[in-house]
Amino acid sequence: NSRPSIKRKGASIRTFYKYFYRDQLIETNPADLLEMPKLKEKDIIRLDTNEVADLLDEVENGEKLTRHQQAFHDKTELRDEAMMTLLLGTGIRVSECVGLNIYDVDFNNDGIHIHRKGGKEVTVYFGDEVEEALRPYMEWRKHQVTEPGHEEALFLSLRMQRMSVRSVQYMVKKYAKTVTPTKHITPHKLRSTYGTTLYKETGDIYLVADVLGHSDVNTTKKHYAALEDERRRSARNKVHLRTDES
Repeated sequence: NSRPSIKRKGASIRTFYKYFYRDQLIETNPADLLEMPKLKEKDIIRLDTNEVADLLDEVENGEKLTRHQQAFHDKTELRDEAMMTLLLGTGIRVSECVGLNIYDVDFNNDGIHIHRKGGKEVTVYFGDEVEEALRPYMEWRKHQVTEPGHEEALFLSLRMQRMSVRSVQYMVKKYAKTVTPTKHITPHKLRSTYGTTLYKETGDIYLVADVLGHSDVNTTKKHYAALEDERRRSARNKVHLRTDES
């Protein structure tokens, strides 16, 4: 059995005996002596800076797509570029992206209104590059006739219906494997890429947690622990105890 499997089974055993011990059906809890295996932290897969640029270039020109994929590229280029730039430029979840309506985009304040987990509504702000990708798509979107029930959807499929999470996952995979075939890139990896870049630029883990919508900053710290250690290492030569008078 793998370590994760053993840990899950061990947790079940602990819960089982805890119930009997709590209700005084047994005098001691033998599960307290159970040693749980430590799981190795998985490295976060993210795109490097040059890979982000290559990915957006590929979305724009579609040169490395298959002939079959290129046949549809002209029809989806504006949409795909807007979605990919939005995901990379804001770090929103794929579910939040497909849930966007036309009126959720606010160019006056450079923001989008999204619904976080738990139903909380927040405004996420975007930069110039995201705006430049969104505006042409928004202009195109205004003239489209959708299927009934999808009139408010921002991002549309070729069937003129709201894009699904699965469709976006396929879209990201389609482009990503042309520029970085060794990495399994998903919409969540684009979110990790944004979080990593934001943390490197600001060094503010609380800001990263807030922008990504993490209710607990410890969740953010766990994901970016390696970067935290890297920043601590960089501080070792920042403080000088003696000035060089020579």
